[in-house]
Amino acid sequence: MNDYQLSPIAFIESPYKQKFAIPRQPRLIPEAKAKCKFVGEFNREEFVRGIEDFSHVWLIFRFHETADKGWSPLVRPPRLGGNDKKGVFATRATFRPNGIGMSAVKLEGVHYENGQLWLELSGIDLLDGTPILDIKPYLPYSDSLPNATAGFADTRPETPLLVEFADKAIAFCEQNQTLYPELQSFIEKVLKQDPRPAYKKTKVGLQEYGMSLFDLNIKWQVIESNVTVLEISKNSEKPA
Repeated sequence: MNDYQLSPIAFIESPYKQKFAIPRQPRLIPEAKAKCKFVGEFNREEFVRGIEDFSHVWLIFRFHETADKGWSPLVRPPRLGGNDKKGVFATRATFRPNGIGMSAVKLEGVHYENGQLWLELSGIDLLDGTPILDIKPYLPYSDSLPNATAGFADTRPETPLLVEFADKAIAFCEQNQTLYPELQSFIEKVLKQDPRPAYKKTKVGLQEYGMSLFDLNIKWQVIESNVTVLEISKNSEKPA
C-alpha cells in the first residue's frame, strides 16, 4: 500500500469554535457564514477563475480535531440515539481511517483584498480552522439524485425543541446587529438541531449548557422540550 501526503490549500474561518454546536450536515443552517481563505501558492485568483458561475461547491476537508484520535470499524451515529452501531463507511462519522470529510455548501462570493483570496460561504458545518484539501464545483445534473435513499438518515433531522430567548439575550442580539447579523436566528437554529449528547436527551429535569459561537459565550438551559437562551456575552466577559 502507498502512503500519500496532502497539504491544505485553504483554511476555514467559521463561527463554530467547538464541535459541540456544529450541525451534523451542511446547509441545515443558512445563517452559518464562513470564509475559506487560501494559503501559500494557492492564494492566487487564477485558482478560482470562473467559480462564481456556480451556486454551490464541494469542500473536501480534514477532520483536524479528531483525525489523530484513532478510529473504529463500528461507530454509534447520533441520529440513532448513540445506541446502535453501524460500519464507519456506512456513516459520516468524524472518526475515520483517513479523517477526510466533504460538504456541499453555498458559494456567496469570491473576494481578493490586500493580497488575500477567499470564498464567502453559507450553510457551513465546519469547525473554525478546518483545513481544506480540495474544492470542486457542485453539478446539479450529476450530484443531485432525487430518487436516492439514505437508510437511517433518509429524512432531514427534526427535534421537538422550542427555543426562546430571555430578555437579556434578546437585548444583546438587538444591540449587536451590526457585528452579528441574524444572530438570534442563527442561535435558534443551532439549538433546534439539539447539540446535546444522545444520553442527555432522555434525561428529565433542568439541564444547563454553554457553547461558543463567533467570539461569544451562549448560556442556555433545557427543561423537557423547552430551550431558553439565558445570556450571551463576549468571551472576554464573565457572565453575570
